[in-house]
Parts: sequence; C-alpha cells; structure tokens
Amino acid sequence: MTEKTAVSTDDAPRNDNPYSQGVLADGLLFVSGFGPVDPETGEEVEGDVGTQTHRVVENLAAVVAEAGGSLADVVKTTVYVADMDDYEAVNEAYADHFEETPPARVCVEAARLPDDVRVEIDAIANVEEE
Repeated sequence: MTEKTAVSTDDAPRNDNPYSQGVLADGLLFVSGFGPVDPETGEEVEGDVGTQTHRVVENLAAVVAEAGGSLADVVKTTVYVADMDDYEAVNEAYADHFEETPPARVCVEAARLPDDVRVEIDAIANVEEE
C-alpha cells in the first residue's frame, strides 16, 4: 500500500473543505486546484485574469515548496478557465513561471469554478529525493 502524507502551508489558501492542499505519495506531489486567492486575506485578488493567474501559480508554488520542491519539479498541470477567451492572457502569465521545460498541461473551459473565479490550476510535481 502506498504511504501518503498531507502537505499544507500557510503560504497557500486554506479552507474548511475535506481535502488537502497537497498529498505526497511515492515522491509525487498532487497539488489541489487553487484559485486566485490571497492566502493572507482569504480574498480573491483583484485584477485581470493575468494577475489572477500569477496568484494561482504562486499558491501552487507554495505547496510544492513546502514539500521540498520548486516549480521546476512540476510535471503536469490542469488549467481551468471560466472563459476560453482568457486563454492567451492565462498563457502569458503562466509562461512567466514555467520557462524552462514547461510541464505537460491541459486547459479546459469550465462551466463554473468555485466562488466564480476566472482561473484555477492543479498540479503534479516530482519531489522525490534523490
């Protein structure tokens, strides 16, 4: 049976829902989807979808860092957008964080995201110690 460990940090948004910010299993970190929420205030960040995408990736990065990794260790993401017309703006902001060997990715338009945010991203990272 695979041993799994919950990963959590105050540097990413927390909530009362029944899931972990991240789960580490056999060197793979599965990071829950985050929206553009400021972890200090618990409020959605203001600004355009590009600004919000930066916050989302920063939230993901905080959980990956807590597990001992970095965004360079992310191997797969799923990007959910409320409107596919935001695709290019999300791509531009996303690319700022994943310049060298970007992770595999899928992007889908979702009918409705939690709290009516415009973008949410989840991730899988390989943080296995060598």
